[in-house]
Amino acid sequence: MSLISIIFLAVALGIDCLVVSFSQGLIFTSKRIKNSLALAFTMGMFQGVMPVIGYAGADVIHRYVEAYSRCLVFGIFLILGLKFILEAFQEKEEEICCIGIKCLLGMGLATSIDALVSGASLNFTGTPLLLSAIIIGAASFLMSLTGFWFGNFFKTFPSKYLEISGGMILIILAVKALF
Repeated sequence: MSLISIIFLAVALGIDCLVVSFSQGLIFTSKRIKNSLALAFTMGMFQGVMPVIGYAGADVIHRYVEAYSRCLVFGIFLILGLKFILEAFQEKEEEICCIGIKCLLGMGLATSIDALVSGASLNFTGTPLLLSAIIIGAASFLMSLTGFWFGNFFKTFPSKYLEISGGMILIILAVKALF
């Protein structure tokens, strides 16, 4: 794979990070810098590490994960999206102040399954792993950070509708994962 192809791959893999981070940016009202950096770091780390895992276990992982990756991504995004929508209708005692570790790990895993499979394809094409993983991780970090702050820009809308919108974005991603 050429450097340009690796960059295009990184951008394609980072699009899910951007959209998920946009939905998170719509929701959070406090500790935005901390939350945006935690989310971007998690997305970048997962997107950078998963190709390494896929590259290392290309033969085994390709056989088992490819068949279930769409369903796994669908399930994770659907559950997160429904959770956001349900929480929009619940009374809140305090503002959302941080992104929890379970949520971060779930989003990081859900957005990086494609990167895992891409790692296998990097192996099959003889593409340099370290350079590819760094580019993919950095692009995902930057796209996630951009998505969060772009979503945060839309804070003038009522919170309830923003949470529903964030949930709907995750559900759309879940459905997109099936096709």
